[in-house]
Amino acid sequence: MLSLLMLMLAAMTAVTASSGSKQSAQSTQSPSFCYGGCGIPGMHGKHGTPGAPGRDGRDGRDGRDGAKGDQGLQGKTGPQGPLGDKGPAGVKGEEGAKGEPGAQGPPGQIWKPVPMPFKNWKECVWKNLNDDKDSGLIKDCVFTKNFSDTALHVYWTGALRIYGCNDCCKRWYFTFNGAECSAPLPIDGVVYMQTGGNKNLHRVRHIEGHCNNIQKGKVRVGFWIGNCASYGNADGQTGWNSVSRIFVEEVPKAQA
Repeated sequence: MLSLLMLMLAAMTAVTASSGSKQSAQSTQSPSFCYGGCGIPGMHGKHGTPGAPGRDGRDGRDGRDGAKGDQGLQGKTGPQGPLGDKGPAGVKGEEGAKGEPGAQGPPGQIWKPVPMPFKNWKECVWKNLNDDKDSGLIKDCVFTKNFSDTALHVYWTGALRIYGCNDCCKRWYFTFNGAECSAPLPIDGVVYMQTGGNKNLHRVRHIEGHCNNIQKGKVRVGFWIGNCASYGNADGQTGWNSVSRIFVEEVPKAQA
């Protein structure tokens, strides 16, 4: 059967070739047609074996960057949030010590403290004097003052008493070269008794102060007893069964 088909195909090929040559020679003639005598079309041939895959094409070029878009409008400010909780208070630092202001000197001058390379002081002491004077000098203490523009710091400590009286008073005080202090004021102390009767009370007393405007050199510092202002005489006694002392010290003047 296959052989027959092949023969028929060959014959058709020959007839087609002959017909083609006649048509080229006689172009005005109508084409010939095959009626009934032509053989049936042959079967399609098998597909050929697929060829090998082609190589990958080259990479395309990079595209251009797109145009930068316009910046968007700024959004509206949102409402303010609530206040946060108050933090704990910090630890307070220590406050530095405040210096004392310097003393103001006289107009046109600058006051400077007198240099004191060392302390200049003296203490006069005694025991069991039992001085029964009601008026006058009890004891003096001679002191050498090195500068004129300084002050003297003095104090008394010892037993004092008044005896056997009612509404009575005695005064003890300091003098400097026989005169009471006038700058700033006298240095004194009093003992007053409202109802004494037979009371005989000895008490340790302390009288202290500073005196200015005393020239340098020898200064006789005296401790005295006398009557109080507006009071009469009374029985006084200085020192009893204990040590008494007068203390004298040269110091810079106080600030103005």
